[in-house]
Amino acid sequence: MNQGVQALRAENLLVVSAIGANRNGLVDALTKAIKEAGCNIVDSRMAVMGGEFATLMLLSGTWDTVAKIENVFPRLEHKLDLIIVSKRTAGRNTEDWIMPYAVEVVSVDKPGIVHELAHFFSSREIGIEDMYSSNYSAQRTSTPMFSLHMTIGVPANSSIAALRSEFMDFCDQLNLDAVMEPVK
Repeated sequence: MNQGVQALRAENLLVVSAIGANRNGLVDALTKAIKEAGCNIVDSRMAVMGGEFATLMLLSGTWDTVAKIENVFPRLEHKLDLIIVSKRTAGRNTEDWIMPYAVEVVSVDKPGIVHELAHFFSSREIGIEDMYSSNYSAQRTSTPMFSLHMTIGVPANSSIAALRSEFMDFCDQLNLDAVMEPVK
């Protein structure tokens, strides 16, 4: 095991979610408070959804720096008009041998696509590691379109050829244009 992974396991981890009306300076103020508490942002996702700003972060730090940022959150919620939820967590089990695969899907937009894809992988005990989707209008026709990117964790003992074949058949049935390939 490399030293970086060992160091991450020795530290305390905190998952943080924050949401509030989008405005300039939110990321600056939130990350400043995290830095001043002595925590590190290990992983993060930030986006504007409609008129709202949303973030999901994994913080690391010593027990006292994590406790410090947890104590700062109520004041930060009031000051920045955010809803902040946090939960302590443990490092990931690195003994689970999974192969990361990227899945890209594009189709005419219709309700239920995300659920259908999630169900396809869940029913095969394949975890979704990361996902984002969006809607847009087709350039010439203004047809409402849907696009999705996800990273899945395929168990190492799975047959990739069989999975890919099942997935492509599934996508053909739903009229989804899709690609599944290893993350490089």
